[in-house]
Amino acid sequence: MKKIKCECGHVNPEGTVLCEACGKPIEGNQHIDGNIKDSLLNMRYEGSARRSQTYNRSMVDKVWNFFSSVKVGVWLIIITLVASSLGTIFPQEMYIPPGADPVTFYEDQYGLAGKIYYQLGFHNLYSSLWFMMLIALIGVSLVICSIDRVVPLHRALKKQKPKRHHTFLKRQRVFGETKANVDMDAFKSNLQKHRYKVREQDGHILAEKGRFSRWGPYVNHIGLILFLLGALLRFLPSMYIDDFVWIREGETEVVPSTGGQYYVKNEDFILENYDPEKDKRFQEALMNQDVPVASNYQTNAVIYERTNNDVVGAEPELQELSREKIVVNEPAKFGGFALYQSSFQLDEFSSMSFTLHETGDESAVLGEFTVDLTQPKMEYKLDSGAKVVIDEYFPEYYMDGNQPRSKSKFPKNPAFVFYVYPPDGGEPEVSFAGIGMNIDPTNENDYKLSLKGFDTRDVTGLAVKKDYTLPFMAVGGLIFMIGVIQGMYWNHRRIWLQPTEDGVWIAGHTNKNWYGLKRDIEKSIQNTRIEMPEDQQQLKG
Repeated sequence: MKKIKCECGHVNPEGTVLCEACGKPIEGNQHIDGNIKDSLLNMRYEGSARRSQTYNRSMVDKVWNFFSSVKVGVWLIIITLVASSLGTIFPQEMYIPPGADPVTFYEDQYGLAGKIYYQLGFHNLYSSLWFMMLIALIGVSLVICSIDRVVPLHRALKKQKPKRHHTFLKRQRVFGETKANVDMDAFKSNLQKHRYKVREQDGHILAEKGRFSRWGPYVNHIGLILFLLGALLRFLPSMYIDDFVWIREGETEVVPSTGGQYYVKNEDFILENYDPEKDKRFQEALMNQDVPVASNYQTNAVIYERTNNDVVGAEPELQELSREKIVVNEPAKFGGFALYQSSFQLDEFSSMSFTLHETGDESAVLGEFTVDLTQPKMEYKLDSGAKVVIDEYFPEYYMDGNQPRSKSKFPKNPAFVFYVYPPDGGEPEVSFAGIGMNIDPTNENDYKLSLKGFDTRDVTGLAVKKDYTLPFMAVGGLIFMIGVIQGMYWNHRRIWLQPTEDGVWIAGHTNKNWYGLKRDIEKSIQNTRIEMPEDQQQLKG
């Protein structure tokens, strides 16, 4: 690194615009308004040397210079915002109906646009690698932008001296000259009354306040970096989980994304509705509703922990942790996880019972059997010697043209294709049976299956969540707001006073709110015989 030695003796880094100690402009580095001598000084970053504007030799320099550009940072933010908006055109995969296949769902619901949306990966946009890379690049830009500016700015402010070069003072925006003997003590006293920190060197005075406000933008950057870090950590399963599980009444299921460590049992799902007769406060609103209005969704659950995780392939041994009443916004919490009441399915079919009898004579019964709709057996042997085999099972039956199909794997409208083998072991007959239908495809069957009855049960849908990234986001948001307040409601003001042979020079600078600075100067020069300085920018305009 080359060094630039000022006439005051201070050695400045290459690229310095204003001497860090005395403020003298470095020849060749001042290019403002095309007129070096008469223009006002560019006080941005105190004229300190920034790496991005000094070095452009190695690949590291080029990468540093690219990410230190504010324009690059702004464009990265714009690209990320556009990408985020694309993710809201259609619902993300986590919000499509449970059990729906995303491969076909988007095309079925939204046509060609939905198919393209899925193929481009926008259905899982916010967890995609390229979206995470965009966020990471914004973070890199913030870090490099901050370091590129805050380090030289801090160094320049720390090394500034009360005694400044005459050119530095004369080319400040607020500058004035007084040719008279002035009361320096009264001037310093007035400044201190207005909370200025006053330093003196050989009769030269520097009064300063609000320097901490200069760090407001960089505090913002720290908050944003922490917030973005929290967003990136959501890519790690150990830090963030958002999953879902359906549990039928009476069943126990492993809690997803816990590695088989935790289980949950649905003992009962409760749906309660408002009663217009009892809830007098809402009576008028309830009477205007065509359907019942729910007052409570609740799952009575038991949380278990597996105690034999170290035994591979063994049946899980479960130890009860707690009994919970999971209602909306009141989750069950355990081991860093939380179960939220999210959805439900009332009266899902659990089993169906059939009777086999001779066609045209329901009293000639050959036997009965019951099909467990969750895990149906493929073959049922009856006491008469007859046998019924399930050839095809459609949990949620519908007709797709001439072909029977199932919309999902959940038994909402079950239907079956049965092979019925007679007691004598002859050729099987084909029957199609379901809720409200019993079809003989050939119209020549000797045996008929009739629905005897069915059982139903409720199913609860629980959202499984774990989020260790919220502290990063909360702290990041708090730090960001501190930076906003710090930079918005305070400003860095400096007033210089330099004695001359026949009086004094006075100059002032602030990073914003020039009216406030001029008002402070006006109050500070009262009873000191110092004349009010002029705003040279207004004079120039």
